[in-house]
Amino acid sequence: METKTKIRAKTFDTVKTFREIKEKISLELVGKSSREIKAYLQANSLRLQS
Repeated sequence: METKTKIRAKTFDTVKTFREIKEKISLELVGKSSREIKAYLQANSLRLQS
């Protein structure tokens, strides 16, 4: 019995995308104080509460 494997071309690479996002954030936060980091996170976090 032969099994055929279908390979799809990726249109979106999740790991690559999140790695780029994390790198961007870390570059923006380098050298900032804890207060500045907290303010950054509050300003740039998703609003999950309604």
